[in-house]
Amino acid sequence: MHTLDTVEVDGIELAYRVWGEREAPPVLLLAGLGGDGVDWLRIAPELARTRRVYALDLRGHGASDWPGDYALERMSDDIVGFLAALGLPRVSVVGHSYGGVVGYLLAQRHPDLVERLVIEDAPPLWPQDPPLEVPERPKGRLAFDWAVKTQFTEQRNVPDPRWIEGLSAITAPTLLMGGGPDSHIPQELLADMAKRIPDCRLVTIDAGHFVHEMRPEARRGSG
Repeated sequence: MHTLDTVEVDGIELAYRVWGEREAPPVLLLAGLGGDGVDWLRIAPELARTRRVYALDLRGHGASDWPGDYALERMSDDIVGFLAALGLPRVSVVGHSYGGVVGYLLAQRHPDLVERLVIEDAPPLWPQDPPLEVPERPKGRLAFDWAVKTQFTEQRNVPDPRWIEGLSAITAPTLLMGGGPDSHIPQELLADMAKRIPDCRLVTIDAGHFVHEMRPEARRGSG
């Protein structure tokens, strides 16, 4: 069983799901672009056997507000406010894809808040050459604000150089998981990223981009 709750951070309402005992060590789960806390329903109860699990809907996703401003650093600022509002001085962070990007930006900008970091098949913020095409919004109702996708594409094309340099500032022990040859994320870039994070272990799980969905048992065995 889990609960769905909301908290206000700097005028933005953020939705989150919670599993586990209140006194257990906290872990924060961040879904990929277009996803939300529902993405973690399969593995959160397992984690909650020993952890207090928080699955956050990032701004522009799911039941959280869709304010239109999706700068990556704004995303990590939301998490700082979220942790403060819940009285969590330090958490382990697990981020998939886009959520992994937000997670490692949080870890480099606020190393005191992140006890351990798991990055699941998340794209490094290298300049894109040739630039990624900014996609048009598909028709129909979406479970997230399409502006998240367009703004993230623009930020990937011209990333702040500090985001790459800041990888060396991550102090949390880090597990970087690659999805192997079936993932659309270039795995050699993940290897490069792993070298830039001081205490980082890189593992490859041949599951494609969605490791936690396709092979959750392998993920549990990785750390």
